Amino acid sequence: METGRCITDGPRVFLPPLEDTLFKVRTLNKISQAGLRELPDDAFAVGDDVNEPDALLVRSADLHAMDFGDQLKAIARAGAGVNNIPIDRCSDLGIVVFNTPGANANSVKELLIAGLLFASRDIQNGLQWVRENAGAEGLEGMVEKEKKRFAGQEIMGKTLGVVGLGAIGVMVSNAARALGMRVIGFDPFISVESAWGLAREVERAPTIDDVFRQSDYISLHVPLNEDTRGAINTSSIALMKQDVRLLNFARGALVDETAVLEALDSGQIGAYVTDFPTSALASHPHVLGVPHLGASTAEAEENCAAMAARQIKAFLEDGVIRNSVNFPQCELRAPDGQRILIANKNIPNMVGQITAILAKHSINIADLLNRHRGDLAYNIIDIEGNVSQDMVDQLKTIEGVIFVRTVHPVVNS
Repeated sequence: METGRCITDGPRVFLPPLEDTLFKVRTLNKISQAGLRELPDDAFAVGDDVNEPDALLVRSADLHAMDFGDQLKAIARAGAGVNNIPIDRCSDLGIVVFNTPGANANSVKELLIAGLLFASRDIQNGLQWVRENAGAEGLEGMVEKEKKRFAGQEIMGKTLGVVGLGAIGVMVSNAARALGMRVIGFDPFISVESAWGLAREVERAPTIDDVFRQSDYISLHVPLNEDTRGAINTSSIALMKQDVRLLNFARGALVDETAVLEALDSGQIGAYVTDFPTSALASHPHVLGVPHLGASTAEAEENCAAMAARQIKAFLEDGVIRNSVNFPQCELRAPDGQRILIANKNIPNMVGQITAILAKHSINIADLLNRHRGDLAYNIIDIEGNVSQDMVDQLKTIEGVIFVRTVHPVVNS
């Protein structure tokens, strides 16, 4: 079964599927049925044995060594992190990469709140003591005698510093406020959507150092990049309160492990709760290591899979881009007529050259959206009239064009 014929001489040109064909989506991990149901059988062929796919739906599979083939148009990651996907190579090939920010946010938030409580009350050691003494005679009396060994502190009235106010950071901030904590947040790149969702009582920290200085608890919610790698280090820890509790459910490499272990030994950090335990961290008595369970709930897996599938469906059917990590957000309502999709290098006069070719073929533009992100640009063009093969061939000759797609039948000239 053929779908989405691809011409690979120069920029990639994707003609629309023939009427009796389906879009092909290959799954590279076990994907929740909630996601697969978003791709109806009458329009999509989905499975782990699909050949020459139009899109890949993936969770943790490593794609860096994978040969994508000429037909591939999109990759959707059912999760937020995309370290398993070669983003630069995908951009060069015109493959749009999607992720699912916020789909697992509630799952991570709930686990973090549990970690916050475990870091405040010596629950872990208390549970371990009970298990070790499960067969002891007179355990009830021992409990009353020994419970003072596991005393802790309440979180109400304490200050939580939240570094990064994306979907998870906002949820954590609001939950902590509801539990009676003072919350200060730092995010120089906060989105309008996140700002709207943040409880009005959450205070804004002018610098990240203010978070470090004021907080009894610090929670990290930032992506891992060259600016954030090792952000928790000897210098930043020196600014923190004695006995601060540090929580990291974002990325392990955000902390300098050696610096954190030294601070745990000195008491500068009272507890480190992390979803990314290592051999060195796991053996420390003041580390609460969770085996990367942040998004490990049935609900989170369903939400991520459904969101990823919807993004693939919208892109393949209508050329809409939502939550891409390499291409710009670009969305127009479903077209009444024919639609042309063009990705190109973000260089001057691209739109002028494109519209000049359309005018040459007596094509009237009903709607046009052009967006760019870094070195890449993307165009959705709804037209009145028919797309001819000759016109498509001329569009692909424009220097800097990466791919040309149509999402309605091409009329041969």
